[in-house]
This record gives sequence, C-alpha cells and structure tokens, in this order.
Amino acid sequence: MAFADNLPISESLGVFVGITGFDWLAEGQAEPLKAAIAALAAGGIIAIARYLLKGRSKR
Repeated sequence: MAFADNLPISESLGVFVGITGFDWLAEGQAEPLKAAIAALAAGGIIAIARYLLKGRSKR
C-alpha cells in the first residue's frame, strides 16, 4: 500500500471547511490561514494515528 493511500485528504478538507464556515458565521469573516493550519494539524494527527494503528494490528 502506498503512502498516499493513508493521507487523510477528505478529513483535512472537512476540518478546513468546518473552521472556515464557523468563523464566517460567528464573526462575519473567514480566516483561511488559521483554518489551513488547523486542517494540516488534524491531518497530521490522523495520519500518525493510522500509521500506529496499522503497525499494531500486524502484530
């Protein structure tokens, strides 16, 4: 399985859209940089969790 198969693209995009939409509704303006940083962090955490869980299930 390739590394690209484990990248959480849809989850990261969902976090980005969710944060941007919430900022827009709550404050009247969106902050895409803040949403992009949060989406990348969430994507990294998901990718690490998938890697750790995949390694644990092979044992």
